[in-house]
Amino acid sequence: MTWREYVTRNTCSAAEAVQSVKSGDRVVFGHAAGSPECLIEALVARSGNLRRVEIVHMVALNDCAYCKPEHGDSFHFNGLYMSGGTRQAVKEGRADYTPVFFSQIPELFRNGAMPVDVAMLTVSPPDAEGRVSLGVAVDYTLEAALRAKTTIAVINPNMPRIGGALLDVREIGRFVMSREPLLQLAPPAIGPIEKAIGANISALIQDGDCLQLGIGAIPDAVLSVLGGKKDIGIHSEMISDGVMQLVEQGVVNGARKTLHRGKIIITFAMGTEKFYKWLDGNPDIEGYPVDYVNDPRVIGQNDNLVSINSALSIDLLGQAAADAIGPQQYSGVGGQVDFVRGARFSKGGRSIIALPATAAKGSISRICDVFSPGQAVTTSRNDIDHVVTEYGVAALRGKTCAERAQALIAIAAPEFRDNLLKQARDIYGWRIG
Repeated sequence: MTWREYVTRNTCSAAEAVQSVKSGDRVVFGHAAGSPECLIEALVARSGNLRRVEIVHMVALNDCAYCKPEHGDSFHFNGLYMSGGTRQAVKEGRADYTPVFFSQIPELFRNGAMPVDVAMLTVSPPDAEGRVSLGVAVDYTLEAALRAKTTIAVINPNMPRIGGALLDVREIGRFVMSREPLLQLAPPAIGPIEKAIGANISALIQDGDCLQLGIGAIPDAVLSVLGGKKDIGIHSEMISDGVMQLVEQGVVNGARKTLHRGKIIITFAMGTEKFYKWLDGNPDIEGYPVDYVNDPRVIGQNDNLVSINSALSIDLLGQAAADAIGPQQYSGVGGQVDFVRGARFSKGGRSIIALPATAAKGSISRICDVFSPGQAVTTSRNDIDHVVTEYGVAALRGKTCAERAQALIAIAAPEFRDNLLKQARDIYGWRIG
């Protein structure tokens, strides 16, 4: 049987495909913009016939209908990362969060810690050899497809075909044809605070550096001020429209990369329709599984790797809280720690944690004396290198606890500095001022 005959024989409607899901199954969805929307809609439509189906994924760009209270008996979300559509369910105890580094998720599927019953994903049309690209969502999605008892793939010509890791159609059990647009991520608004942070970070970036950037306004602000740099490389868990613009300007070319020279290496991508079209067939982009891209030992093979991530708050010990607010889960660890540690393996590597100095319209200092009870630490004080706000840069590596606190207070919002100094003396006993 040829691969074309195999695909034809196993093609069905979305409603027929989701009949494979049984009560009690664990179902893994393709990540972020790789979400198989028509399959998810068909699965939710079966809500009345299913009980306690566990749904697993990281970032979601949709409304996560399966997390709504009316589907509580049918579906139970187990998040590896929280998004707008899932936070409330976790907060109300109707869903769960599993802490895990992004790089280690495929191993959960491989070693039986989180066996997969059904994987649902979106892929590109097959090439002449019957191989499909997972395009904007290779990450953990490829491993889920390979390990699932049943794999259902939406073949969608809107999914960019990206070089790197490919999947043979014979690894897939059912196919659904669709031309639905991929979910998009609009560019974030960049205000004066983000611009100031971006400018401070830009001063730490040199020609020929290899960058990793997270998600949001601050990473985009960094990209927006790199127009004068040369020979920038990218080895990042994700990219978006900002990288496309720097490639078009000639800033990003990977000419000095020591691993995958000349290539932009990613594990997933989110952005606009224009960005997805730019990715399609682009010979300079390669996508690989997250346990390769985010492996600190692989990351460290890139000389001058600069990791740029954000946080919700930093305490005076230099610990970063990036995935929770007090005891409430907000997002997830993702790849922050993977890249912070990878930067330490890199010759000339640096890691940066960036955040606005205040929250809640200036009423709360994001640099705090101590974290609130129940607060999870994302990145330890032993790992933190540079912290950046709109007020400057605190270089923490090699400093004593008291010196670190003094450096952090110096980049806090001015109206909070006196109180932070007082708390540093009262709580920790440091003689600073």
